[in-house]
Amino acid sequence: MNSTHPPVLVVGAGPAGLVVALTLLQNGIPVRIIDKDPNPRIGQRGPGIWQHSFELFNFLNVPEVNELAKPFPTIRSYKHGTMEFATESLTTQHVEPTPTIPFHVPKMIGQQLLDVILRRHLEKFSCSVEMGTELRSFEQSDEGVMAVLAKNGILETFNTKWVIGADGARGITRDDVRLVMGDIRLRGVGLDRAYWHRFGTFKRGVSSRPTDEISEDGWQFAIIDLDMTKVAQSEELIFEIIASTIPTEITFNKLVWVSEFRANIRMVNKFSEGRVFVAGDAAQYGLNSSIQDAFNLGWKLALVDKGLADKSLLETYNAERLPVISEMLEMTTTILNQALKTDSMTAARTPILFMLGINYRFSNIVLDEFAIPGKPINAYGVLDEEHLEAGDRAPDAPNLAYDTSVVRSAVVLPSSASVTSVASPADLVFVDQEGHGYSAYLVETGQTRVFVIRPDGVIGAIVHGAEGVKKYFSGIFLNV
Repeated sequence: MNSTHPPVLVVGAGPAGLVVALTLLQNGIPVRIIDKDPNPRIGQRGPGIWQHSFELFNFLNVPEVNELAKPFPTIRSYKHGTMEFATESLTTQHVEPTPTIPFHVPKMIGQQLLDVILRRHLEKFSCSVEMGTELRSFEQSDEGVMAVLAKNGILETFNTKWVIGADGARGITRDDVRLVMGDIRLRGVGLDRAYWHRFGTFKRGVSSRPTDEISEDGWQFAIIDLDMTKVAQSEELIFEIIASTIPTEITFNKLVWVSEFRANIRMVNKFSEGRVFVAGDAAQYGLNSSIQDAFNLGWKLALVDKGLADKSLLETYNAERLPVISEMLEMTTTILNQALKTDSMTAARTPILFMLGINYRFSNIVLDEFAIPGKPINAYGVLDEEHLEAGDRAPDAPNLAYDTSVVRSAVVLPSSASVTSVASPADLVFVDQEGHGYSAYLVETGQTRVFVIRPDGVIGAIVHGAEGVKKYFSGIFLNV
C-alpha cells in the first residue's frame, strides 16, 4: 500500500464527515475527504444545536459555532385563518446556567454556515474537501481498503487503511408524515422577524422562522401535510401553499433551497464492518447525534492508527453508540406521535433532548470501582447532577485547565490546601479555589478519588488509586 496516501478516507462532507475529519487531523492523522456533490451544500436544514454538541465543538476548538449561533425564537401560533396569535411558547425548556454546564442554552445555526466554519478549520491542516468525487465501490482486507473513486467520469483506485462513510445511508422511512423544508426569501405584512410563526396544525400547516443567514428577508419554512406529493419539486406549488396558509399579503423573492423529509424510525444494525465505518446521518438521526457519532469514532481511530491502542478499541464505537441512537429514535418517535395527537410541542421541551444525560455506563471500556453493578442500560438518560458514574458526561469545572496530550495527570486539591505544600508526580497541580471541581464530581474534602476523562469528555474511570488507573488504561492502550 502506498504509504503517502492518507490513512483515512472520509466519504461525505456534511457535519458528521467534517467533524470526524477535524478530530483526526487535530490528532495528527492525515485525512482525505470527498463529497459526490459538485458544490458545497446549501440550506439551513436541521439548525438546532443542543448543549452537549456545543461542548463537542469546544473540545475541537471551534468557538465560532457558539459565537454565531442564535437563540431559539419564541413560537407564535395563530388562530385559524387569521393573523391574531393564539399562543406564544418557548421552543425549549429554560435552563439556568451552572458552573458544571458552560453551554446551557440550545441555539440555531444553519448547516450551510456550520459547514463553512468546519471547512475553514480543516484548511488549517491543509485539508480541503474534494467536491464532485464519488465512492463507487471498495474492497477491504486485513491490511487496508481499496476504494474506487469517480470524478468527471474518470475512475481512480485509492488505497487507504480506513473508510468512514458519512454521506447518509438511505433506508426505510415512515411514509405517514411528510415535511417539505427549505429556505425562502419573502416579505409578509405583520410577520414579525423576532418570532417563529406557526399557522395550521402539526398535521397540516406552515411554519416560518426568520434567519439572517440567508438574507434580511430570509426565512426557513416547513410545510406539513400528511397527503402531500411532489410539493418539493414545484416552486409554484410551494408559493401557493404558503400564500394560502398565511393570511397576509406576501411578496415572494426567491426559493433558495428545498427538500422533502420524512419522520424516520429506522436505523442500521451496526456502525462498522472491518475497516469501514458509518459515522452518523444528519438526515436520519439528526445533526447532534451524527456529530457525536463522529467524535466518538474519531479519537478511537486516532489511537489505533498511531499504534497506541489495539484495533479492538474500534469495536466499542458500535457498542457505545448503537444503544444511544436506538433510545434516541424511540424517544423522538414518541415525541412526534404526541405532537401529532395533541397539536402541541410541549413534549419536545423535555431536557432529555439536551443530551447531557447520554452515557456509556454499560461500555466495557469504562471502569467504576464505586458504582453498583447490574443496573439496566439507560443510554439516553436525563442529566442527574446528584449522581455520577464512569461513562457519564464529565461535568465542567471552571478555572481548572486541561491539556490535549495523549495522557496528562492532574491533582486537584480542596480550597483549603496550598500547592506549595504538596509534592506530586502529576503533570499539573490545582487548588479548587471556588469548589467547583469537588462539587461537580461529588467528592468531599478528605476523600480521594481518581477520575479519568476521555478525549470526548466522558468519564472513562472512577477508581481508588494507581491500580485502578492501570487496570483502566490496560483496556485502552497497548503495553500498559
